[in-house]
Formats: sequence, structure tokens, C-alpha cells
Amino acid sequence: MEIYFWAFVVALMIFALGGALSIYEGIARLQEPTPMTTPWVNFAVLGASIVIESLSLRVAWKELRENDPNGSALSAVRGSKDPSIFAIFCEDAAALAGLAVALLGITLAVLLDKPIFDGIASIAIGLILIGTSGFLARETLSLMTGESASKEVLNDARDVLESDKRVVSVEDILSMHLAPDDVLLAVSIDFRDDMTSDEIEDAVYQLGERLRERQPVIKRIFLRPVGRKDHPRSMKARSTVQSST
Repeated sequence: MEIYFWAFVVALMIFALGGALSIYEGIARLQEPTPMTTPWVNFAVLGASIVIESLSLRVAWKELRENDPNGSALSAVRGSKDPSIFAIFCEDAAALAGLAVALLGITLAVLLDKPIFDGIASIAIGLILIGTSGFLARETLSLMTGESASKEVLNDARDVLESDKRVVSVEDILSMHLAPDDVLLAVSIDFRDDMTSDEIEDAVYQLGERLRERQPVIKRIFLRPVGRKDHPRSMKARSTVQSST
């Protein structure tokens, strides 16, 4: 959970403060435009930065695609539970977008001899950083407050449980990410009525091992055996009878 906390702090501090500072600098340059004396230095720095950020983005994209090889970049980021990967990808993407805006602003300022475009580019970069900050803060906040496991993990868990002949039905499956690769799973499950307590204990242990083999991300499993009187339908029927009497 500490990973989620620091990712949230990074999103707020680096991007938000960096974006606010960039907007401040942009407004200052709009109020007092200053011609650039050595624009080739700016182009050289931007060119080198674009190459470096592109290489970093490529590595982050490769890591991100391992969990979602067929989806879009947005779905891959939202589906990832590891902020150390998707935060770096978003930072590199925002950096490249900012560098492209800066390159465009400096080019227009030099070609048209209007330094005002440099200030406009700085404001646009600030807005990009703030937007990225808000997106990352929202994604990490959902993880901090207890985001559930992905549909794939939950569907696999239900398949493992329902395919066992000792299981009559799976009532509820609750999950929560405690870390990028640490999922807590709590299941209310109805076993056959002819099973003894020892057989139920064996079934709980074996099903837990199968769940971990199917989805290694599931580290903590709580299986709660329920009887017919605990089923949602039975409870609803009892409450209806009580209210009518």
C-alpha cells in the first residue's frame, strides 16, 4: 500500500507543482516577451531530450503491454495495478507531448520573430502536466481506497470454484488489491450438504491451492462455507415472511 501512497504524492507534487510553475513562467513571458539570442541551443536540448524520453517511453510501454497486449494505451494504464510502471509511462508520454509543444513554440517564435509563442507553449505544457497529474492521482487514489481485482482474475476464480463437484454454488466473491501483485479474495460458497466438516476443510484447502495456481496474484484467500439458510434468496424469503406477520 505504501507504493500507492508515494505514487499519489508524486502525482500531486511533481506534476501539479511543475505544471503550475510552467504556467506561471508562460504568463510572465507573455507579459514581457524576450527574443531568444541563441535558439540553436534550445533546439539541441529539445532534440536530445526527445530521444532520451522516447527510449524511456519505449521501455515503459513494453512493460505495460505485458499485462494487456491487445488493448489500447488507456485501457492498459487503467488495467495496471502497478504505479511504478503506469506512472512512468504517463510521465514519459506527458514529457514527450510537452517537448513537442515546446519545439513547436520555439520554432514559431524564431520563424515569425514573435517570442509570445514561447510563452503560449509554456502555458500549454503546464496544462499537460496538470492534466496528467489529475489522471494519475485518480488512478492511484482508487488503488489506495481498495480497488477490486480485474474481471479476468474474478472470472478465473469463479471458474475454479464452480467446476468443483463438491461446490453447489458460489454466492459472493469480494476482492481487493493490497499491492500490485497481492490480491485478497473473500468468497461465500455453498458445499454439498452430505459433506462432513473434515471434508469441507479439505475442500477449502484444495480450492485455495487451485486458485493460487490459476492466478498467482491471489495471495490471501478466505472461503466462507454457507448453508441454505444463508443464501440471499432464503434470507429475502425469511424477511418477507417476518414483515408480513
